[in-house]
Amino acid sequence: MPTSRIAIVGVGQVGAAAAYALILGSIASELLLVDKNGKPKDAVVATQAYTAVGQTDPEYVHRNISTVRTIIDGMMPLKSNAILLVVSSPVDLLTSLALQISQLPPSQVLGSGTYLDSIRLRGMLADRIGVAAKSIDAFVLGVQGESQVTAWSAATIGGVPINECLSKAALINCAEFSRECQHRSQSIMRAKGTTPFGIGSAVSSICSSIILDKGAIHPVSHFQPSFGCCFSLPVVLGKGGIQRKVQISLDFDEDVQITDSATALKRMIDQVHNG
Repeated sequence: MPTSRIAIVGVGQVGAAAAYALILGSIASELLLVDKNGKPKDAVVATQAYTAVGQTDPEYVHRNISTVRTIIDGMMPLKSNAILLVVSSPVDLLTSLALQISQLPPSQVLGSGTYLDSIRLRGMLADRIGVAAKSIDAFVLGVQGESQVTAWSAATIGGVPINECLSKAALINCAEFSRECQHRSQSIMRAKGTTPFGIGSAVSSICSSIILDKGAIHPVSHFQPSFGCCFSLPVVLGKGGIQRKVQISLDFDEDVQITDSATALKRMIDQVHNG
């Protein structure tokens, strides 16, 4: 059996949680835990750094940009079959940066993106509606964070459009529900002070889909040629990383929101390069 190796770069709370989930799932033959000076050449997870109390968002973003650059530069040249998974925030900006620096094919560079948000959305819907989460097909897409978009127009329960299979009493306020899902991390932070286990589990699931060649469909951050940057849309994950993109029909408003956020992200990436 071929050896499968996962290297986690940055073993803070998120990196440790990812390692724990990977070990429990027996996902890989070898699991390497390294600091930013390590030089793994295979699959890599760049984990987010701790945000200090009182630290401003620009400070956080610029520190993570510098960290990701240092890490990937130190790993060069990467093996041709390496798969790079970025978990650091802001994940779409850093995934775009990682793709440019690593010189790997776009199919081998991805970010966790809105994957965890989509899992949380399905769990929240399952609790509200009273069905199993696995019966719900719903995605959060676009640029992860304040501008992420819930694809309500494509959401289904048991294959039936969500608004067609709910009674009037069970109908939900989509905008309010999306906001609640978007800010779920902050709610967990206020209650527990940290949120590593959710993203750790998401990392394990993404790695499992790739290493075990599951062909699972996940919304992960990946390169969008028409926008020149990375953000989340559904893809099929398997051996070699992203095997193909999955076309999803969005309504006009959802499409506009994703376009606007992607355009803003591209401007930010250009500023990073020009700065």
